[in-house]
Amino acid sequence: MAKKKAYVLGLDFGTNSARALIVDPANGREIATAVADYPSGQAGVILDKKDPNVARQDPHDWLTAMTRATRAALRAAKKTAGFAPEAIAGIGVDTTASTPMPVDAQGRALSANKRFRGNINALAWLWKDHTSFAEAGEITEAARKQHPEYLAKCGGTYSSEWFWAKALHCLRVAPAVIEAAATWVEQSDWIPAQLCGNTDPSTWKRNVCAAGHKGLYNEAWTWPEAAFLASLDPRLGDLRRRGHFNTTFTADQKFGDLSAEWAKTLGLPAGIPVAVGSVDAHLGAVGAGVKPGSLVKILGTSSCDMMVHPTSEPLADIPGLCGIVNGSIVPGYFGLEAGQAAVGDIFNWFVNHFDAGEKAHAKLSAEAAKLKPGESGLLALDWNNGNRTVLVDPRLTGTILGLTLHTTRAEVYRALIEGSAMGARVIMERFEEFGVKVGEVINCGGIAEKNPLVMQIYADVTGRPMRVSRSAQTCALGSAIFAAVVGGIYDSVEAAQKKMSGLKPKTYAPNPRHHAVYNELYRLYRQLHDAFGTREYSGSLFNVMKDLLAIRDRARGIETKKK
Repeated sequence: MAKKKAYVLGLDFGTNSARALIVDPANGREIATAVADYPSGQAGVILDKKDPNVARQDPHDWLTAMTRATRAALRAAKKTAGFAPEAIAGIGVDTTASTPMPVDAQGRALSANKRFRGNINALAWLWKDHTSFAEAGEITEAARKQHPEYLAKCGGTYSSEWFWAKALHCLRVAPAVIEAAATWVEQSDWIPAQLCGNTDPSTWKRNVCAAGHKGLYNEAWTWPEAAFLASLDPRLGDLRRRGHFNTTFTADQKFGDLSAEWAKTLGLPAGIPVAVGSVDAHLGAVGAGVKPGSLVKILGTSSCDMMVHPTSEPLADIPGLCGIVNGSIVPGYFGLEAGQAAVGDIFNWFVNHFDAGEKAHAKLSAEAAKLKPGESGLLALDWNNGNRTVLVDPRLTGTILGLTLHTTRAEVYRALIEGSAMGARVIMERFEEFGVKVGEVINCGGIAEKNPLVMQIYADVTGRPMRVSRSAQTCALGSAIFAAVVGGIYDSVEAAQKKMSGLKPKTYAPNPRHHAVYNELYRLYRQLHDAFGTREYSGSLFNVMKDLLAIRDRARGIETKKK
C-alpha cells in the first residue's frame, strides 16, 4: 500500500445517468457517491417516434452529468476526516457498450458541429439501438463465408447492438456523417480521451473490452480486415483504413493524465492517472469479485452475465455468447460475456403502461410474492427487446402465454420475473454445456439490491443459490479498482479485488419444492424458446397451454381430469 492516505475515483456512465464513486482502496469503503441524470431525451435516451429501434445519446450530456456527479461526490467526500481532492490517486472509467459515435479529426463529437446539429445520426448510438439489425445479418453472413474465425469468438452471430453494424447502418442512412468523421469510436474510449485533453484520435488507447466483445477484435488477427469490411460497403473499408484502429489495451493500463482544463472543471488536481476505459458490466463483474467459477449477473435495464477463465486452460468457442476476449474483464483471463437484452426494462414497461401508481414495483412485488410457482398459469418469454443470448436475434419479441379473463396484474408481474429467470437459466446451461462450470452466482445492480422477490425466484428457477455484491455500485467500484491499479496503489486487479470487493451475508437458497415446479415450467419455456427462436424446431405446441393449466390447477389444489 502507498505510505500516504489515498483515495480513488470511479466514473460509471450508465444508460440514463452518470455516477461518481470515491473509494478508500485500503478496504473498499465507499466514502461518497453522486449520480447525475443525462438531461436530453427520455431519461437520457433520444428516441424516434417513427422507429422504435432508435436509441441515441448526446455526448455532451455525458460530460455535463460527469461534471455534476464528480463535483457532488467531492463535496460529500469532504465530510470524511482527512479527505481532500489532492488525495485522489487514480481515475477509472466505464460506460455502456456498444455505444459508438462519429468524431472529427480533433476528437470532438461530430454532433457538436453546426453542420450536424439536429441530425440524430451524428449522435452516439446507444447500446440498445437496434436499427442496424439488417446490417448485423449481412456482417454475419459475410463472415461465415470469408472469415468464420471472426464469428467463432463472438458466439457465431454478429449483433445489431454492436460497433460495425451501427457504422454500416449509419453510412447508409447518413453517409455525410461517416464521410465527415475522422473515426468511429466507443464511448468508453472517448471519455478517457476527453479527461486527458487528448485531441488526437490516432493516439487514443482503444480498450480491448469493447473492441473484442463488440468490434470483432481479437489478438489473433487484430481488427477485422479492411477488405472484409469493404466487401460489405467500400465506405466501411475506408473508415477502417483511416480510422486509427491500432492495438488495444486492458483497463489496468494508463490512458493518460487528467488535463488542467478538466481538473479545474471537476474540482481535482491536474495530473491524476486515468485508466484505459472499459465496459460497465465487465467492470461490474470486477467490482463484484469475479473469479473462475463465479458467474456475475449485472441486473439493470438489461442483464449482463460475466465469467472469467484462465488463459492457461483450454476453452471452447461457445455459440451464442457476446464474445470470448483475452483480458476484457481481468487481465490474464479470458472474459466471457452473455446476457439478456431486457430485464428491468421489462418490469418498468409493465409498471409504466399498466400500473403507474406510487411505489408500483414494491406493491406488485408484495402481491406477486403471495403467489405459488405455477399458480398464475402464465409463461412469459423475456424477449421484449430481442434476445441477446443464446439466440442473438433482435427481431424476437416478448410473449405472455396463458392469459384468461381472470388474470391479475400481480400474476403478470410475477410471470415476467419468472420469464427473465428462465432466460438466465438458459445462459447458465450454455456456459456449462461447453465446460465452463458455474460454481456460484453473484448478483449486483439495483434489482439485486432492492427486490428480494426477484432474487428468490431466480434461485428457485435456476436451482442455484443467489449471492449479492456488497457494493450497490459495482460498476463504479470496478472502475475504482482499476483506478487503484493505475494509481500505483496495487500491482494487480486481483490484489485490489481482495481488499475492495465483497459479498453481503444474505444468501437466497433455492426452495426444492418450488424448483420442482419451475423445472416443469422451464421445460415448456424451452419448448417456446426453440419454437419461436430457432429454424430447426419442428415439433408441436399443442401441449403448452394444456400443461400450463394443469400446473396451475395443481398449484391451486384443484383436481383435474385428463382428457
